Amino acid sequence: MAEAGTRRRARGGGGAARRAERTAVRIETAKFIERNIPNFEVLTEEALEIIETNAETVLEEIGVNFVNNPAALERWREAGASVEGERVRIPRGLARKLCATAPSSYTQHARNPEKNVVIGGNTLVCAPVYGPPFVRDVAGGRRYATMEDFRTFVKLGYMSKWLHHSGGTVCEPTDVPVNKRHLNMLHAHMTLSDKPFMGSVTEPSRAQDSVEMCEILFGKEFVQDKTVMTSLININSPLTFDDVMMGAMEVYAANNQACIVSPFIVGGAMAPVSVAGTLTQVLAEVLAGIAYNQLIRPGAPVIFGAFVTSIDMNSGAPTFGTPEASQILYGAGQLARRLGLPFRSGGGLCASKLPDAQAAYETAHTHNAALMGGVNFMLHACGWLEGGLVSSFEKFVMDADQLGILHKMAAGIAVDENAQAMDAIREVGPGGHYLGCAHTQANFKDAFWRSELFDYKPFETWEEEGARDTQRLASDRVTSLLASYQQPAMDPAIAEALAAYVAGKKASMPDAFM
Repeated sequence: MAEAGTRRRARGGGGAARRAERTAVRIETAKFIERNIPNFEVLTEEALEIIETNAETVLEEIGVNFVNNPAALERWREAGASVEGERVRIPRGLARKLCATAPSSYTQHARNPEKNVVIGGNTLVCAPVYGPPFVRDVAGGRRYATMEDFRTFVKLGYMSKWLHHSGGTVCEPTDVPVNKRHLNMLHAHMTLSDKPFMGSVTEPSRAQDSVEMCEILFGKEFVQDKTVMTSLININSPLTFDDVMMGAMEVYAANNQACIVSPFIVGGAMAPVSVAGTLTQVLAEVLAGIAYNQLIRPGAPVIFGAFVTSIDMNSGAPTFGTPEASQILYGAGQLARRLGLPFRSGGGLCASKLPDAQAAYETAHTHNAALMGGVNFMLHACGWLEGGLVSSFEKFVMDADQLGILHKMAAGIAVDENAQAMDAIREVGPGGHYLGCAHTQANFKDAFWRSELFDYKPFETWEEEGARDTQRLASDRVTSLLASYQQPAMDPAIAEALAAYVAGKKASMPDAFM
């Protein structure tokens, strides 16, 4: 009898566990995108060869500046470049030869191995907005970002199904000293999410802090052997490499961590107004930057980056979602693939001040170009507003929802027996309908992509529920996502060590707000 009672209690306990599992909040994250569709290519073989030849001429005859970095100049001199002052002229073919040691793809490891991402080849990894000093939401309007805002974005990123990466500076928390905020931001990415993330690049010592925090999270040997960060290194276009960004890249490359070597170009201001001229400059800058990365550590993972917008010639303001920007993205993707390198571009880019129709149009153009143009790492995939000055909570969830379309498009069109649907066509015949047929019943759950945000209800129902526009629906979704957020578990010893590292580093230096 006692044994039978034990069995009954065991069954009851199992039932309770199953009920708890059924009611627990499930955080579903889609695997990074793998394209089963061809890339869209706009440049002919002749055009590609012209751009590549001209880029080599730029490096050989005009050269690039490495500012305030004597060690970089010496490395270039030893590699065979001509160095005069801070100007480096690179012999034809040298940069391309150095770039050849960079891998064509790599895995960025997350603390949850199920969320590792592969960057390169036919993949697309989506990461959120990066860098804005302001945030915006329906309730508070436009304001300077705080650390609490930053934590909220990390939580939303963790909860977003179609977002594969936690990102980096999702907004700039201006209530934390400049020299200490990178510690808070990294700590938030590491503890509030279990997706992959980016490191700090605002000063070489902060890049080193990022490496050391990762050594606590992953283990020192793991960090040296595997890539656990992908970080953004911007080039000071035109043709200038500053000591801060290069110093951060030196730290990351030496520690086997990935860098996005990316010109930051507003066409007509930092590059020529023509697409071919801009692509020539982009390629020259990327070749020099990646070559230098490989001088630090041959084989270090690196991404060919291209962030290019056009300019409004009347106001001088940057514009987004334009045909010229898409053409440059497509062309840069072709150039990256010819080098055998992963490619970064795209994003939810827009100039609009609100998450409105302008924002949606401009973002959709860039999202689609990123998918079709072979982008492997899409920074700014969600949340970007006002030319990158604002991170918007509502636009974050609007964009993150729409990333699901890219997954569906990238999957291509199935033509297996089920997809051919011949049984359904036979069953329904002339004049019938497919709503009740066996094929529809078997496939209706997965047949069509469906937004988790948009309203498809009849007018009367929509009106009864408050006639909510998309921004209001997005605001409500932010609230519901945060209400169901549960922090991913972490080894208490690691959590304690990370907190101690952050506290010790912050205590070791006075606050600096410049």
